[in-house]
Amino acid sequence: MSGVNKVIIVGRLGADPEVKTISAGSTVTRLNVATSEAWTGKDGQKQERTEWHRITVWGKLAEICGKHLSKGRQVYVEGRLQTRSWEDAQGQKKYATDIVANTVQFLGSAGQERTTTSSNGSSQDFQDFGPEPSFDQSSDEIPF
Repeated sequence: MSGVNKVIIVGRLGADPEVKTISAGSTVTRLNVATSEAWTGKDGQKQERTEWHRITVWGKLAEICGKHLSKGRQVYVEGRLQTRSWEDAQGQKKYATDIVANTVQFLGSAGQERTTTSSNGSSQDFQDFGPEPSFDQSSDEIPF
């Protein structure tokens, strides 16, 4: 029996993307994205909770994210959860769960005019403030 492993988030980058090229020549980009929810408690006080998500992006999409995204930019991310484990310097087992993205859409604007590159390498200029097109990719490796 197989299951469904799908994650969709919309949030803002908490830092500029971290881009690396690994030994096989592939590009990988790490994004830290914050999502927030706000509500009014029983006492009438407004409350807010922020969750931080570690996003891993591969290949051409990783290159595009590294080039066009920056801290504060809003993004739509679609992907899957992947948990990895390692031993730290003291020999204790550590775990981390990341979202491995297969779709990233740039939301909002990076300026009045912006350019995006599609997965086939073509470029387009946009004059509006709508979402930029998404780019699909996937991989099973995680180098971080």
